[in-house]
Amino acid sequence: MKAYMGLTCKPGAYNEVLKKLLIGLNIDQQNVFLLFGPVDILVRFTNLTSVEEFVEKWVNPIRMIGAEDDLITKTMSLIVACEGPTLAEKPFAFLFLNTKPQSIEDVRTKLLTLPEVLSADSVLGPFDVICSVKAEDHEDLETSVLLIQQITGLESSVTSIVSPRKVLPDW
Repeated sequence: MKAYMGLTCKPGAYNEVLKKLLIGLNIDQQNVFLLFGPVDILVRFTNLTSVEEFVEKWVNPIRMIGAEDDLITKTMSLIVACEGPTLAEKPFAFLFLNTKPQSIEDVRTKLLTLPEVLSADSVLGPFDVICSVKAEDHEDLETSVLLIQQITGLESSVTSIVSPRKVLPDW
């Protein structure tokens, strides 16, 4: 089983949250993405055995990070219903997509035919599909996003660019 957690941090607090995720909870930095968008940090969880394990081992402890200082102001959990391929390289951006209800699998399948798409997972949560894309630069990303937005059955998309900064800064 696979899942994602999106975290929105108090302004200026993402560095402290990253430290607590990577060092305090020992999450592999390959699964933590600093984003520019409505979500500040996206954490990917793989090899989960159940939703209960995800909630007990990850969701509850992450929600408690900096609770006394409100370091995390909002969380979003996305449970993967249908997995795409494992990421072979660091994505340039993540797209959070909403589709027509009958089009989720068609959209996901079409995404996986595009060479710019690294992975596309159907998820349970506020979005229908989470898609990671590669790009050479912002212009290339714009071309890819415009192509993706033309897929039949897609209703809306939110794009979050992955920070070029190392996730594990020099503390």
